[in-house]
Amino acid sequence: MRRMIALAGACLLMLGTAHAQEFTLKFGHAASSKHLFQTGLEDFAARVAEKTDGRVKVEVYGDRQLGDDKQLLEGLQIGTIDGALVSSPTLPLVIGATAFDALQLPFVVSSYEELASVLESPVGQELLDSLEAKQIKGLGYIEAGQRHFLSRAKQVATLADFAGQKTRIVPIPLHKATWEAIGVNTVGMAYGEVYSALETGTIDAVEINLSSVRTESLYEAAKHVTLTGHYFWPGVIMVSNITWSRLPDDVKEAMIEAGHEATEAAYTRAAEQEDETTAFLKENGVTIGKLEDLDAMRAKTKPVVEEWLGKDPLIQKFYDAVEAER
Repeated sequence: MRRMIALAGACLLMLGTAHAQEFTLKFGHAASSKHLFQTGLEDFAARVAEKTDGRVKVEVYGDRQLGDDKQLLEGLQIGTIDGALVSSPTLPLVIGATAFDALQLPFVVSSYEELASVLESPVGQELLDSLEAKQIKGLGYIEAGQRHFLSRAKQVATLADFAGQKTRIVPIPLHKATWEAIGVNTVGMAYGEVYSALETGTIDAVEINLSSVRTESLYEAAKHVTLTGHYFWPGVIMVSNITWSRLPDDVKEAMIEAGHEATEAAYTRAAEQEDETTAFLKENGVTIGKLEDLDAMRAKTKPVVEEWLGKDPLIQKFYDAVEAER
């Protein structure tokens, strides 16, 4: 009897030790440490620390310190990186997660509020859950900002002005089809090479969010922004399944909760920073205008949307969820 009591006590002690265990997790992202991705991941880290009474410390490494998006994804899959915030367009390109093309369907989502609502709905969770087949646990989304058009030599004012512009895109089929429909010459290029490519004239333009124009100092190399708002740019908060498997259930629950809360906060933050970033760019000599025939641009890309709805069931689900918001 005494032996049974002693064994039970030992088990309780081990259980208590397991629950008290502390973890330090390294999370990387490929944007500047001044970027919304940094702010969003730091917010997520703070929420995790609070929910675990400081037992879990999430260290955030920006500026590609742990690698670019491709390297981060590869590291997650083999377990050499604990966690990351990766731009969603990279997921179809690097790990074949085609469903995430839903997040860059041109002109489908019209506002930060609309996208936040859909990403917090069941279809947003289904997208995160789909990553488990890639050995990755998805926890939430951090928004980098609605995408616009930054050009080097001239202001793009009409659809015709896009013609022939050597434009950097993320080289995924969806973006290539979208921008070729608009009329530019697409150039696939690593994010870290954009500044020098604009500076030297290797490219004429880039489709990008205003937050990146500011934090990557691209306004020094190109002075013309056209507000097109063609799609948004969610990053996905992810943990390697190898790291996830060694975390206690209460820590997992805390991180899932933190991911949902960080998502909501990120969309509020991204929406609020647009006006301030616009003012900063104007103060630094950037001309900011609207496309005169934006409806014509939408019409050019509509066949691309229709084609992509059949690429994955989750893309159609996402589209339907957005439509239901209106």
